[in-house]
Amino acid sequence: METLNQSLFLLIDASANPNPAVVMIALLFANYAIWLVPLTLVAGWLRGDDATRPSLIEASASALVALFAAQVIGTLWPHPRPFMIGLGRTLLSHAADASFPSDHLTLLWAVAFSLSMHCATRATGARLALLGVPVAWARVYLGVHFPFDIAGAALVAVVSAFLSARCGTWFAMPVVRAAMAVYRPLFAPLIRRGWVSR
Repeated sequence: METLNQSLFLLIDASANPNPAVVMIALLFANYAIWLVPLTLVAGWLRGDDATRPSLIEASASALVALFAAQVIGTLWPHPRPFMIGLGRTLLSHAADASFPSDHLTLLWAVAFSLSMHCATRATGARLALLGVPVAWARVYLGVHFPFDIAGAALVAVVSAFLSARCGTWFAMPVVRAAMAVYRPLFAPLIRRGWVSR
């Protein structure tokens, strides 16, 4: 399996003389696309309604569960990154820590898959899930992840989204109610102006 993993990596990894425009695009996806995840959750809360906010809480819980699981996996099985074994070309500075699973993709897909499980947020979840494809390519292309790291992230994200959906019935609404008790007084001026949802 490791031979296949490395062979797939070398097929995707940047060439000896990569196109600067392609490298720039890859860097944008690898470094900055992840910020769309918290922005999506915050925007969803501010512009959403009481029907969508429990889904946002579930998605946040899915992200926390997935990231915790990724840290545990990385601690128990500290698989090296490509540059740690001198494989391929590295075009992105990164700490020499465990590569499996990809934290970026674990977070992104944990939120995306969780949102996709609810009708009100399914389209948003699908868009985030699709965003993960170029992010996955970029992280491998720039030499900081193996393809199997991406597959591992998808698996962890699916499991965390499923668990959050199963358990969301008992924790999502209480968290929403507690958050709304703070949100409505704090954002009252903006709510009155219609800039954010009630």
